[in-house]
Amino acid sequence: MTFKARIIVIIIGLLFIAYAIYATHYNIAVLISGGIVYLIWSHLREGSVFMATQAFHKNDFVKTEALLAEIKNPDRLRKGRRNFYEFMKGNLALKAEDLEAAEYHFQIASRLPWKRTYEKGMVLINLANINLRKGEYERVKTYVEVIRGMSITERQNSIVTKIENELAKHI
Repeated sequence: MTFKARIIVIIIGLLFIAYAIYATHYNIAVLISGGIVYLIWSHLREGSVFMATQAFHKNDFVKTEALLAEIKNPDRLRKGRRNFYEFMKGNLALKAEDLEAAEYHFQIASRLPWKRTYEKGMVLINLANINLRKGEYERVKTYVEVIRGMSITERQNSIVTKIENELAKHI
């Protein structure tokens, strides 16, 4: 849910609370208050990362950027959301050709827990690719060694092979 949608729902909830108190239905007022507290909590811990992920998968990068911009303090996000937040921010920075910002976000994403190894593998592949573009070949070699020790997909394996071939030209 976007920030604006949450605000609208909270305002409607407050109106229902006011009516419930007026009609002396205090149990309903308490339930609605709990819903409002949950909306606030979920905004702080979840943000709009899920919606941004959906937009990112549809290659709608403008919407992804807008949804991620709603998150003012990514440190408050839970780790299961923060990793995707950083991954998408890194990819958006790559699209903008800002290698320093991309590396920063991918570094943060690499330190966060991932459910599947191939997801973390994609983060490390991006880091290897960035360092290859920057000409830091020792770091590329280190990333490739770490990736090779992971369980990755065939597509990722072919990307790593291409990175290794490019690395061999420069070493």
